[in-house]
Amino acid sequence: MENILILGAGLMQRPAILAAKKMGFRVALADGNPDAVCVPLADEFRPIDLKDSEGLIKFALELKKGGGLKAVFTAGTDFSSSVAAVAEKCSLYGHSLKAAVNASDKTIMRSCFEKAGVPSPKFKKLTTKNFDAAVSEDDLPLVVKPVDNMGGRGCRMVRSLKEFSPAIKNAVQNSRTSSAILETYMEGPEFSIDSLVYDGKLVITGFADRHIKYPPYFIEVGHTMPTACSYEQYCALVSAFALGVRSLGLTHGAAKADIKYTKDGPMIGEIAARLSGGYMSGWTYPYASDCDLTKEALILSCGLTPEYLESHKRPLDYIPPESQKNAPKPFELFDVPCVRTSAERAWISIPGTVSDIIGLDKASEVPFVKDVLPRAKAGSVVSFPRNNVEKCGNIISAAPSREDAVAAAESAVSLITVRLRPNNPVTDSFLSGISEISEKGFPPSSYEPDEKTSAELKKHKDRMGSIPSDTPLKSALPDFLREFAKKGDKDWNYLTIEQTLERFDLLCPKHRKFDAFRFWTRLLRGGIQGVLYEADSE
Repeated sequence: MENILILGAGLMQRPAILAAKKMGFRVALADGNPDAVCVPLADEFRPIDLKDSEGLIKFALELKKGGGLKAVFTAGTDFSSSVAAVAEKCSLYGHSLKAAVNASDKTIMRSCFEKAGVPSPKFKKLTTKNFDAAVSEDDLPLVVKPVDNMGGRGCRMVRSLKEFSPAIKNAVQNSRTSSAILETYMEGPEFSIDSLVYDGKLVITGFADRHIKYPPYFIEVGHTMPTACSYEQYCALVSAFALGVRSLGLTHGAAKADIKYTKDGPMIGEIAARLSGGYMSGWTYPYASDCDLTKEALILSCGLTPEYLESHKRPLDYIPPESQKNAPKPFELFDVPCVRTSAERAWISIPGTVSDIIGLDKASEVPFVKDVLPRAKAGSVVSFPRNNVEKCGNIISAAPSREDAVAAAESAVSLITVRLRPNNPVTDSFLSGISEISEKGFPPSSYEPDEKTSAELKKHKDRMGSIPSDTPLKSALPDFLREFAKKGDKDWNYLTIEQTLERFDLLCPKHRKFDAFRFWTRLLRGGIQGVLYEADSE
């Protein structure tokens, strides 16, 4: 039985592992973490750091000499260049090593875009030796990120000169090569694109609206597939993406992009030589389209024609950016469209240590919910996310309409409560509103009171008294906060103040006496987690 070597043994690689097994292959996995969640699914596992190209090549050659090696593959990792190195050494199908490196280092990538006239931000490479580069207030806002990392690690906006040095240091620390890239900030809605490239064709296999929040960081709280943008914008974004793919030299395999539509048209954030992570390629797109994208990508990596794509693809219009209007069409453009909507939404936590996670079963019972995927568990140390790997879990839905899919995912998130262990200085610090100078306004509060409500809270501080023990909190809400609650503002897990108090009364009907001002300020700052933490702490 021939082998397929898959780099990575985490949850994001699970669809590839299952698809390869379904196709009749023996699955060999490599991952630096011997305890990765999908290691038990391997027919053979080797604990190899995915940066270690030589170690991976040695393993691949052993597999080739044994039962044979049909393909090497990854999805949702940073290591497409390692895949290309193995493919080149073992004479397998895939992008060239040079193209994969172009798509792995953001500085090289930006240089390729610049040389080809592909729209992308202006940039500068920074290292520990030159990170004190001259920046003026007129240059702001800027974006800094590691040149070689994913998941938003070390990526943030620089809004003031005070934020510049800490941001660069953090980005460099999150880089395998101690290098960062400084970019101009792109204003506009953001999208994620997945595609397969082969035989002069680029087939779009997923195009989602990304929902980004919580500056100065870029936290994706979810995505919705398919996009709600117009067909003209869609084709313009796809055309810019195709030009970017060609500039990197990607010709055979997966390509994904993060891209924005700005006032000047499409602007590429980055392109990678792999399928996306973040539950898009392996979850939301298959749910929305009925296309097993990972299987099609594996077929392509085996040197075969992805027949499902061939039979279901539709042609797209080529609408190049103004700077490239006279350039030749880089590929024949197609997509495999969605037939329903799939939405992914994350649930997140304030800082602390998890005591319990409540409501997972109820979330799974919400109509149209397909998956409830917790990342945190009892005992996990959690924080308000500064990147996309620090979220506590994800909900995925699929429904005939966009409205139903979004409502299902957000409703399911709202049913989940992450209860924290009491008497934790980290949680206390958050609830007290303490933040770093370099992170003004972050982390945000669950509910941001308007000026009137803030003034009323301050005025009543010394005369609010106490809340008697075992009092239902929904009935104890002061009039001025009740008025504010009528606005219906929701916290990051889609709960209104009224729903938060109902949840508290359900989970904590017996409670001690509370200092009223302290309790209500903790409600505004930390939502249901804040008031449960107050009830559990002495």
